[in-house]
Amino acid sequence: MAGLKLESVRKSFGELAVIHSVDLDVDSGEFVVFVGPSGCGKSTLLRLIAGLEETTSGRIEIDGADVTETPPSERGVAMVFQSYALYPHMTVAENMGFGLKINHVPKTEIARKVGEAARVLHLEELLGRKPKQLSGGQRQRVAIGRAIVRNPKVFLFDEPLSNLDAELRVQMRLEIARLHREVKATMIYVTHDQVEAMTLADKIVVLKSGRVEQVGRPIDLYADPDNLFVAGFIGSPKMNFLKGIVSKRTGSGTEISIPTFNLSLALSISVDLESGSSVLVGVRPEHFREAAAHMMALPIEVLENLGGQTYAYGRTPDGDQVIAEARFLPPGWRGEKLDIGFDTESVLLFDPASGLRIR
Repeated sequence: MAGLKLESVRKSFGELAVIHSVDLDVDSGEFVVFVGPSGCGKSTLLRLIAGLEETTSGRIEIDGADVTETPPSERGVAMVFQSYALYPHMTVAENMGFGLKINHVPKTEIARKVGEAARVLHLEELLGRKPKQLSGGQRQRVAIGRAIVRNPKVFLFDEPLSNLDAELRVQMRLEIARLHREVKATMIYVTHDQVEAMTLADKIVVLKSGRVEQVGRPIDLYADPDNLFVAGFIGSPKMNFLKGIVSKRTGSGTEISIPTFNLSLALSISVDLESGSSVLVGVRPEHFREAAAHMMALPIEVLENLGGQTYAYGRTPDGDQVIAEARFLPPGWRGEKLDIGFDTESVLLFDPASGLRIR
């Protein structure tokens, strides 16, 4: 196992800067997920770690050694790509051991390492098959096995589940989580799927436009986001943002009004906000309840019944969407408005101008 450290890492393609001074510490054995929308730079950052792209400036350390100028083959990393990239004429065993073979590792050692990786990935019965005889999930496990046999210091996964259907994605998520527990290796995993990030990661790195927005444990990013982007990106369905106005500061806190629903909240915050200034009140769909301190009548457009969960989709009079979890609704409910509410404790406050959290 080995740790990873990035210091002021930047990457530009000509005049276009795509990674902006990223600093990051990854502990040995940690599972870290880079997450963000398409084009945020997460795959580019992974390729910089792998050595497949040259850094414009900054420093990359693996296991305490500076590898910024080190060739990819000498960094002690193994990468698993979105495409399986298996040799169609080779068996599973030959695919997994090919990298060792070209490095002149003895046949007995190759057989031992391939056997160990096959056991970990439950591929023992498939070692004699060709890739065309495997399912998508099995092919991805072979690609992971090819990385395992190299015994790398750091595993790098670049959206490895994107080619799989929904059921296989769930299955492979569990496989990768189990693999991490068993091999106890340092893993960096790139995905645009925040559900994957939340379920797999010890630590999540949220990226936007080549910048790190926030780093932390999944539960911390969910419960204590630093800004509007993280609050809206982490959580499914996403957080609701209601337009609010600062009314006044009282002994019990700062009073925030939500004119759309004629609500008034007293929030305890340390920042002294100017009366009349605009704020955004964040409430997660799952924090709405049938009876709460602050109630509102939400006009309903669509009711999404998922069996164990029901989501009501409505809009405020000024056109903003509101999503509320409403599992308490009786079967067949078809009302036009839903009386629903939330408590002050579940509210987060944001500055609409800067996007930063108001604490």
